[in-house]
Amino acid sequence: MKRALGYVRKAVEDFNMIQEGDRIAIGVSGGKDSLTLLKALKLYQRFSPVSYHLEAITITMGFDNFDITPVEEFCRELDVPFTVVNTMIGKIIFEERKEKNPCSLCARMRRGALHDAALELGCKKVALGHNLDDALETFFLSLFHEGRFNTFSPVTYLDRKDITLIRPLIYAPEPEIIGTVRRQNIPVVPSLCPAAGHTQREEMKKLLRSLAKTYPNIREQMLTALKSKHNRNLWD
Repeated sequence: MKRALGYVRKAVEDFNMIQEGDRIAIGVSGGKDSLTLLKALKLYQRFSPVSYHLEAITITMGFDNFDITPVEEFCRELDVPFTVVNTMIGKIIFEERKEKNPCSLCARMRRGALHDAALELGCKKVALGHNLDDALETFFLSLFHEGRFNTFSPVTYLDRKDITLIRPLIYAPEPEIIGTVRRQNIPVVPSLCPAAGHTQREEMKKLLRSLAKTYPNIREQMLTALKSKHNRNLWD
């Protein structure tokens, strides 16, 4: 976990993500990113100059055969309180509405459920498992489909909810996270989403991997561009 912890520590310090006494809810989907983030933030508590409390929250989608037991046991091992919010978001989107482009609506509904659950637990901060590749893929999506330079910010304040979103894995490349999961035997729960692997984001993921084969430092170079003073509006 040393490298993952290093990425988290740098992001927390660079963007002042965590303050004394924060109650932080971690959105835990069961995937590699959110579980790596959960463990890294738990470990970071030992070194952090400020104290903070963690709560893990899983929003279920209503899909059959989604076994959250491994996540529950992982949270117990880490001594992090775990809350499950059962919803029917998946069935509403795929069976009732039969959305052709489900990702945007699904994300909004899951975020809403997560934010409400966090507030009920007294958490004014929500940590999300978005990594560096996610940020770059979002940049590509915005460029190719919207004609603008944009990606999500490491820290985002939502005034309507009075919640701050933080993304402590923002510096972590996806291959590093995959390696961490393998070495640490982190219990990833496979996604049951019918759209998994068939989205526009998946196309951007393939593009980034292809570019990385030709330009091995592409992730680091694009990160430098995102942080450049000439592009500060991307992360301000």
